[in-house]
Amino acid sequence: MAGPTRVVVIGADAAGMSAAHQALRRSRALGRDLEVTVLESSGHTSYSACGIPYWIAGDVDDQQDLVARSAGRHREMGVDLRLEAAATRLDLTRRVVHYRDGQHAYGQLPFDELVLATGARAVIPDWARDARGGLIGGMHPVKNLDDGATWLGLLGAGLGDGEAEGRPDGRRAVVVGGGYIGIEMAEALVRRGLRTTLITRSEVMSSFDPDMSARISAVLTKAGVEMITHSQVASVGATDDGGRVREIVTTGGQVCPADVVVLGVGVTPASELGAAAGLPVGRSGGYTPDARGQLADGVWAAGDCCEAIHRITGEHVFVPLGTHANKQGRTAGDNLAGGDVRFGGVLGTAITRFAAGEHEVEIARTGLSTAEAAAAGLAAGSLVTGGTTTAGYLRDAAPIATKILAERGTRRLLGVQIVGGSGAAKRIDTAAAALWGAMTVDDLAGMDLSYAPPFATVWDALQLAARRLADRLESDAVRPG
Repeated sequence: MAGPTRVVVIGADAAGMSAAHQALRRSRALGRDLEVTVLESSGHTSYSACGIPYWIAGDVDDQQDLVARSAGRHREMGVDLRLEAAATRLDLTRRVVHYRDGQHAYGQLPFDELVLATGARAVIPDWARDARGGLIGGMHPVKNLDDGATWLGLLGAGLGDGEAEGRPDGRRAVVVGGGYIGIEMAEALVRRGLRTTLITRSEVMSSFDPDMSARISAVLTKAGVEMITHSQVASVGATDDGGRVREIVTTGGQVCPADVVVLGVGVTPASELGAAAGLPVGRSGGYTPDARGQLADGVWAAGDCCEAIHRITGEHVFVPLGTHANKQGRTAGDNLAGGDVRFGGVLGTAITRFAAGEHEVEIARTGLSTAEAAAAGLAAGSLVTGGTTTAGYLRDAAPIATKILAERGTRRLLGVQIVGGSGAAKRIDTAAAALWGAMTVDDLAGMDLSYAPPFATVWDALQLAARRLADRLESDAVRPG
């Protein structure tokens, strides 16, 4: 009599644990016998990495509040979860995972099915390292729970509440990187009372078009964040006697005092394990599984270590987000246990905010930017339309700018970007649904959306923008010459 199917999952966060539990659910439904072992190199599982900046800001009381499901609960549900167990090598011929546990003892796990869910790691620039290769004091990324705990230690109770020794203007922070983490950490630091500088090599939120990025930058500037755009860090200008950072120097020669530095320059797929075993990776270095999540016979991949197919361009893209990781993990787990489902691809839908005191901006996008559409060979028309989040006569009405891109000729929606006040950004979900369904700009303008004065204008900002772009495209089409 054959024994149970042995499944080994490497990585115990969103994708890995989604795969593990869905594999168990599907196997039980089909009457199959499955054993699932999960190796996790850290001591943490199933936590909200996206909540870490809000923990640092003080909106989350305790690290455990960010944990969706404890290690003990995973084990109660039938998963053999092994924390602080790092996979070191794959032998795909013998179908064995070599690993090292927390006591530096080495072991082997045989498998019939393998899931790679190793996530992504923070990019650490060379200038952030000391002579021994470690991080210079006061500098750190924001990627996992250990990073969050480190930041709470770096900031300390009451940091920024008064003058610091040698800093007549108080403690200073530098955020390097103008993406989602950069924006969210700038909010956390400003709210904790630090004078904050943000350095980014292009525009802030460079995945947006420049005219929309400028609106974001304006709000941060009003909140007191010093914005240094189109520049990079050249070097650490000075450290104190203990080796902690004191100054950052930009490529433009600007000297930025710094007591702490956020390393928010991006992430890279943690795919070395599979790549060394000959598994396929794409341009970003991420694995390239098929729509079922499969990389090779009996080998699956999901989450931030992977690329995915963009639904508009059909190209592989690296878009590491927890929403994708959970869906990809569920897909791989279902299929390896005998199911037959597909991951539908990505649109790059994302949302965040900056909110410090009276200064607030919500930010969201889906689909392609103007530059991405051009790179894909698509002729895009676009328009930015202003409006308000609620009926303009209400006291809480906030401004909203909506940019819509559509393909000339077909009028197919290509992308939407939203920048506005409180209540603006979640409209992006309607736009994402329209893009998912390959709708035209006319379809979006005609959709039956809700209306009441506290929530929207009678022509919602998103539909108003769609209608105006539709009119513009029609006008352009009939214009002589």
